[in-house]
Amino acid sequence: MSERGVSDHGLVLGKFYPFHTGHSHLIREAQRRSDRVTVQVLGASVESIPLEVRAAWIRESHPGVRVVTAVDDAPVDFDSPSAWREHMAVIEAHLDAPVTTVYSSDAYGAELARRLGAAWHQVDAGRLLNPVSGTAIRADVAGNWHELSPAVRSWLTARVVVLGAESTGSTTTAAALAERLGTHWVAEYGREYSEVRAGGLHAPWESREFDLIVDRQIEAEERARRTAPIPLLVCDTDVLATALWHERYVGTAAEHIHRRARAHQPLLYVLTGDEIPFAQDGMRDGEHIRHEMQQRFREVLAVQPVDWLEVRGSVEERVDAVVAAIAPLLAEHLRFAIPLEARSAHEQRELQRRAGVREQADR
Repeated sequence: MSERGVSDHGLVLGKFYPFHTGHSHLIREAQRRSDRVTVQVLGASVESIPLEVRAAWIRESHPGVRVVTAVDDAPVDFDSPSAWREHMAVIEAHLDAPVTTVYSSDAYGAELARRLGAAWHQVDAGRLLNPVSGTAIRADVAGNWHELSPAVRSWLTARVVVLGAESTGSTTTAAALAERLGTHWVAEYGREYSEVRAGGLHAPWESREFDLIVDRQIEAEERARRTAPIPLLVCDTDVLATALWHERYVGTAAEHIHRRARAHQPLLYVLTGDEIPFAQDGMRDGEHIRHEMQQRFREVLAVQPVDWLEVRGSVEERVDAVVAAIAPLLAEHLRFAIPLEARSAHEQRELQRRAGVREQADR
């Protein structure tokens, strides 16, 4: 309870584009000083991270707060009374109780508190304790990776998937690629499962076994994404490859697994070449099906929407080719849509005009 003997309701608002350690510090301070805290995630429609994704990040890191989301396309102009009125209409519409304290680092908090009839508590003025901002992170995600929570890292981490027919060096390539990049790699769960499945390697396969393999593979990827030291993860196989092995061992296509593959697409597929000698390790069908499976991989990769390349030669040559292909793709993956406040006044007016046209059309 506050000194006035009434419940203190703290308010924190922002874009959280993306959510970072400075935001966490602000919310923790509000939690220390208030009986309950509302966090409003107010994003513009032009931004490229869904509001509910940002809200989920905050809920995971701060489970005790109430998190709400709203689209706020009003101009970011703290000297404009009309802009303030537009912002306040959104903010007040998403409050479930009067606010007693506004928490912010930036000076706009004073005016926001005045308009809400609340006190203002400034946290980390000048951002001396947490010299980080969403602008800095958007400009250099990798350089500010340490400022992001595991949930944010997971969402931002792209995957490079190495796949291929049996004995084409996919595992060796995946491990070497991860080492070169300085990141984690996720091993093939299907191979692990094959070693322990009931009936051994030669018992008939059932479709449900491939569903299990997909589930476990994705779970392993998600764990690795949360701890990846850079925004890139290497995977030895994935859902799409599992769908092709379903064809091989069950004898039919599994459309439901292909649907899961389409919903779980990586940054890049790397197909390891079948020009190297076949090596039997006791777990493989044999060289007689290798070239046929390799061609099936090529056919499927050619019609899916993700970039892919086939690599050949030594392990070093293969890794060199992949690293060269990754750079532009990763740069594009980590590109954020320009936030509203960084756009020109003309662009803001045009966005508002279009929004007004849409609103008229909806009536």
